[in-house]
Amino acid sequence: MSRPQPPSERRPWLVADIGGTNARFGLVEAPGTRPARVRRLEGAEHADLGAAAAAYLEQVDAPARPGAACVAVAGPVGGDRIRLTNSHWDFSASATRDRLGLDRLEVVNDFAALALSLPRLGEDDVLPLGGPPAAPDRPMAVLGPGTGLGVAGLVPAAGGWAPVPGEGGHVDVPAVEERELEVVRLLRARQGAVTAECLLCGPGLARLHDALAEVRGLGAPRRTAAEICAAAPRDPHCAETLDVFCCLLGGFAGNVALTLGATGGVFLGGGILPRIIPVVQSSGFRRRFEDKHRMAGYLQSVATMLIVAQEPALLGAAARLDQCLDPVQGGADEPAQQ
Repeated sequence: MSRPQPPSERRPWLVADIGGTNARFGLVEAPGTRPARVRRLEGAEHADLGAAAAAYLEQVDAPARPGAACVAVAGPVGGDRIRLTNSHWDFSASATRDRLGLDRLEVVNDFAALALSLPRLGEDDVLPLGGPPAAPDRPMAVLGPGTGLGVAGLVPAAGGWAPVPGEGGHVDVPAVEERELEVVRLLRARQGAVTAECLLCGPGLARLHDALAEVRGLGAPRRTAAEICAAAPRDPHCAETLDVFCCLLGGFAGNVALTLGATGGVFLGGGILPRIIPVVQSSGFRRRFEDKHRMAGYLQSVATMLIVAQEPALLGAAARLDQCLDPVQGGADEPAQQ
């Protein structure tokens, strides 16, 4: 398969981050630059990737057609057919490549792209949430609650980095404290298994709010994740919901760090946490991250960082295309290539 040409104004790279709700696009117009002309489109308003990409290119009045593209998608990647986990999009990568006139199309898991962005993040792109400084030469992990709960690792490989995507959000929820266990018992009786994603995502935050109200015997009105975040400073139940959410997330992040050996740091992304930074900082997140019995000392030496950069997965998509320029940098990562 031919390698992509370096990006230029005459033949830029198209990069995209496709989640369950939003589709974000940008153009890389010169080697080593950050994506420009970034726009967000509503996924539900477009039939598939090809339609959304065409709409984006028309919207920004792109000066040239892209020569290569890397698309990060919220779901497993393998083969030509791509089906998103929390969206109606179901498309053929090769047909999309031909429709857009691309020489090469890379499709990667969205959290694999987010993992690839980690070495490119600067000081202003992250906010420390406890522990020592990150160790960027060691294995790292990234996770984040958004429409779903994504997880990936990043490990050193020959000449660069290799992402390790997975479906870690679907492990069992790490309930430890009594109020968490009561919520899980309630939900388990109603729906069976309770995964981490069941509570640690946007819809999960709303589910946690309602279940906690039922456990407490409160007549709290139903709220969306955005409404819970906005109401928390004046609404005690919303404030408790966010505290439980952050504690569960801390326990989950500690599990990820131990599973992946992420001694370089655990990075948090997704669309929820940047809205509630003071809440996360004052919550039990870091305490629960470290509270792993004999492994507490191990985790005390692992940094936790919140990603505050705009559209970091687009940086990771560009990094993947950079790897395609030089196969040595690609390490062990072999996502779908078209």
